[in-house]
Amino acid sequence: MSQTREATVAAQQQLVTDIKAVITATADQAGEKVASLRARIQLRLQEAKVRLAQAEATLVAKTKAAAHATDAYVHESPWTAVGIAAGVGLLVGLIIGRR
Repeated sequence: MSQTREATVAAQQQLVTDIKAVITATADQAGEKVASLRARIQLRLQEAKVRLAQAEATLVAKTKAAAHATDAYVHESPWTAVGIAAGVGLLVGLIIGRR
């Protein structure tokens, strides 16, 4: 789920970059329609930046919460964590060994 959010954030960052490029490229264009369109695009760009900042903040907060929960679990049940890590290591070793 966090990979999906990271991909969404990356896509929005790319969109913001592309929109800035379009605004810069059309800066010398004259006309009322172009000026109106540029103003709307700039407004949408500002809105996208705000949503992007909110999405990044949410992603960071959830990642930190997951890290704290994992840390607390390991401190509360160290032997269980060691067992889980050993099991995962065994599975990874078996998978790599089959190749």
